[in-house]
Amino acid sequence: MEKLQSSFKNMVLSLVIISMVAAGLLAGVYILTLENINAQKKAKQEAAKLAVLAGHEDGTAIETAVDGFGGTFRVMVGFDAEGNILGYEILEHQETPGLGSHMVHWFKNADKPGQNIIGRKAGELQVSKDGGDVDAITAATITSRAFLKAINQAYAEFKGTEANTGASQLQQTEAVEEEVIIIEEKETEVSHE
Repeated sequence: MEKLQSSFKNMVLSLVIISMVAAGLLAGVYILTLENINAQKKAKQEAAKLAVLAGHEDGTAIETAVDGFGGTFRVMVGFDAEGNILGYEILEHQETPGLGSHMVHWFKNADKPGQNIIGRKAGELQVSKDGGDVDAITAATITSRAFLKAINQAYAEFKGTEANTGASQLQQTEAVEEEVIIIEEKETEVSHE
């Protein structure tokens, strides 16, 4: 076999062929793993729903997404029939490790009532720097604001579904920078068959 001459045309051709093969391999791996990734996301969503409702039969779990400091994060929030927060789970985030990532547990700390939101009614939760009564995560105020925005957004969706007796078990609403998904809502007496 004769060796190709080293020319600009041959180098570009080699790079194009290598790039096409690499892109094809990446696409193949993506297709092969997509179903498994989606199954894992669904399982995580179901586990979060169980965690935030914590055995409350009349609870509603709502998933919401907002932009934080490091990017978009998703939160599952549970509400009782009166609209009090039962719990929350962070489904995914890109917040700074050791700072913004503290939101996973920060707002659940029962030993620190200034930062604990469990049992509170949402809607207008704000960090204390903005005139509210929730302590922000130390050195992560932007993440704290975004987190509380997600909780308030979920509450707004919860209040909107209370009046909607024909709402489905899974409903999705999308806006420019926010997304809300109703995961489970309390039983209604109206049946649509």
